[in-house]
Amino acid sequence: MEFRVLRYFLTVAREENITRAAQYLHITQPTLSRQLIQLEEELGVTLFIRSNHNIVLTNEGILLKRRAEEMLDLYGKTKEEISGGRQNISGEIAVGFGETQNIIELSRIIAAFREKYPDVTFDFHTGIASDVKERIENGLTDIGLLIEPVEISKYNFIKMPRREKWCVLLKKDSPLAQKDSITAKDLIGVPLITAKRKSVQNELENWFGKYYKKLTIVATSNVSYNNCSMMVANNMGAALVHEFECMNGEVCLKPLYPEISNGSFLVWKKNQPNSVLINTFIEFTKKCVTGMVNDSI
Repeated sequence: MEFRVLRYFLTVAREENITRAAQYLHITQPTLSRQLIQLEEELGVTLFIRSNHNIVLTNEGILLKRRAEEMLDLYGKTKEEISGGRQNISGEIAVGFGETQNIIELSRIIAAFREKYPDVTFDFHTGIASDVKERIENGLTDIGLLIEPVEISKYNFIKMPRREKWCVLLKKDSPLAQKDSITAKDLIGVPLITAKRKSVQNELENWFGKYYKKLTIVATSNVSYNNCSMMVANNMGAALVHEFECMNGEVCLKPLYPEISNGSFLVWKKNQPNSVLINTFIEFTKKCVTGMVNDSI
């Protein structure tokens, strides 16, 4: 399977028409059709459902599209990393993260890094921890920002300075919104939206203790804080979330008492050689986190 043919395939998938794809690629339609047929024969599957006017991907075609995009992305990153070692510090760093207050620190570090190395760009990917970890394993993300609980032994890491505090997201007209903090007992009978990650559920279950079985959990979620705020504002109940800057005027955050919080780690794959660019960024970040650059970070 050649990268050239994968590019042909992705172009056809995007255009949904072989004639348009051939024009875009500056090759003849018979040549493109022949390459696609050979690709299907090589894989032993049908990739397209063909009609007179357009083509539609089969389930196998959809899977190949996703994998082809990943392979070409990884190829481009690998080529850039290898050639980048002979040049000035430049290129792209792929960073994955979920919703975390340590984005404040990370964004300041990145801004300072770009001030020193203006030819460096960043590609950000947001997702839950399992998504970010999968991308790291597949080589699509260089560095991930993960919140505990996480199996940190699998990675090299930098511990970030800010603790992620658990809070309850409430409508402002909720009786609980008048309290300074929320206890486990306070949440009995309140419809709750809680985290989707099983490891996080286990941690919260330990915190609630004997009250956990009395909770009314109406949903689990990995949606963004913004979407979660809208759900709470529209009477779905309350939500257990990490502390964040809430911009929705209809809701408010109240800390849990006793406090429960998690650490965050900037991680990258262990036992894997990194490019000069990635190593430079890692060393720069270590100095920033330990206060060795300047007080503004």
